[in-house]
Amino acid sequence: VQLQASGGGLVQEGDSLKLSCTTSSRAFSTYVMGWFRQVPGKEREFVAAIIWTGSSTLYSDSVKGRFTISRDNAKNTVWLQMNSLKPEDTAVYSCAARTSFWMPSVVRGSGSYDYWGQGTLVTVSS
Repeated sequence: VQLQASGGGLVQEGDSLKLSCTTSSRAFSTYVMGWFRQVPGKEREFVAAIIWTGSSTLYSDSVKGRFTISRDNAKNTVWLQMNSLKPEDTAVYSCAARTSFWMPSVVRGSGSYDYWGQGTLVTVSS
């Protein structure tokens, strides 16, 4: 399964950016989808996750209220709308797919995902 993330770029503090992640997999509607980010020298950090139907979402405390994850199974796409961006949001953002069940305590862990995209760089200047 190949995941393709896009939409990263250089923005100023307070700006918005929308990331996209697409796949050609016919099983997309059965995947839990997640977004993670990583800064060089640091561990990968959970950002957000969404259940197969889109009816449940989960966010890290650092992005809650600013970021929104959504999906369209007809388009095999998951998005991450990022508002009120801060310099500390600067990172490489990757999307990931999990083929197993939804459990909030589990989907926060990067090790629970089966497939990963290549990442897209988001840089927020102050």
